[in-house]
Amino acid sequence: MATSLNIARDNPNAAPVVADKTAVLPSPAEEKPSLIGLSREQLAEALGGIGIAPKQQRMRVAQLWHWLYVRGVSDFSAMTNIAKDLRALLAEHFTIARPEIVDEQISVDGTRKWLFRFPARGAGRPVEVETVYIPEEGRGTLCVSSQVGCTLTCTFCHTGTQKLVRNLTSEEILSQILMARDRLGDFPEAQTPQGAVVPSEGRLVSNIVMMGMGEPLYNFENVKTALLIASDGDGLSLSKRRITLSTSGVVPEIARTGDEIGCMLAISLHAVRDDLRNVLVPINKKWAIKDLLDACRAYPGLSNAKRITFEYVMLKGVNDSNQDAKELVRLLKGIPAKINLIPFNPWPGSEYECSDWERIEEFADIVNRAGYASPIRTPRGRDIFAACGQLKSASERMRKKDREAIAS
Repeated sequence: MATSLNIARDNPNAAPVVADKTAVLPSPAEEKPSLIGLSREQLAEALGGIGIAPKQQRMRVAQLWHWLYVRGVSDFSAMTNIAKDLRALLAEHFTIARPEIVDEQISVDGTRKWLFRFPARGAGRPVEVETVYIPEEGRGTLCVSSQVGCTLTCTFCHTGTQKLVRNLTSEEILSQILMARDRLGDFPEAQTPQGAVVPSEGRLVSNIVMMGMGEPLYNFENVKTALLIASDGDGLSLSKRRITLSTSGVVPEIARTGDEIGCMLAISLHAVRDDLRNVLVPINKKWAIKDLLDACRAYPGLSNAKRITFEYVMLKGVNDSNQDAKELVRLLKGIPAKINLIPFNPWPGSEYECSDWERIEEFADIVNRAGYASPIRTPRGRDIFAACGQLKSASERMRKKDREAIAS
């Protein structure tokens, strides 16, 4: 049975999964700028704005960086090597609070899904996004959102049925990682000596995939800032080889992703013909398959050690024939790649069905024989609508038996 902890709304007294280190969000009337998600240069500028002398800024930035991203604190009072009067000054002008947890669900397979609410920005309203944690043997993958809603309207994707509300800020993208590590107990304990660092092995959140709600390359600057902080060696220190950005094909930004972020790349392909991809992934009408694959061939740093992942959702009778598999192999010739075959994950109102398992295996065999790795992604978190293509912050509240019927 999936577990649901409606922490902020249904049961405010519910016990958290682990010790909750999150700070209380300020009310709209008290809204302060957050220091989370700022580059070192921006942090220094913010400190200068409250009177910190230029000669002190570098040291103070290093201290804040350590407390925010190594120790994971969410309250200035925990920064014990900073003088009390400076901590008070920081708290007066800034916040480092986490978002509100509206809902937390735990799947029968251990997958966790959180619904986070971020406060209003300017004249806007509070927004909600979903983030998913997938525990696997030897690693834990966090699926992070980049937008509230989506503009792409991919017909097999639940998120595509939710209109775009706005881009997430670098703070909001990064806060999803910090929150997941909070909830999983993945930060050092507060009493750990200051010099302690998170071990490179044994992390619960070891991999990041920008595959949640939204198209990351339509929010390039905020995604770039957040991922560079996530991969910073003096902070969260995630290897860029363990960070994957998935795009549906925003061709002009693909080279920039390699040059300026340097992470792994995944392409939501899903079809081998333009006429079909125009339907499944409508951005194809702007940048066709040839343009997309040309950009992939030119991806900076591409090699057999740094392959591009092509994602291919298996839709019964739509894109799963042997001829489709052979054409996929032909299209990808010369690109160091692997192909992730994704069994379609159903959601309410979808017109598609998942390909039969035997059909998926035969498709995979054709691709494998051509020399490409083609793992079949095991569906995870279907019972809590956390699987690929199922995220939607305004998710329908369905009865347990209805969720189980879809998951089966």
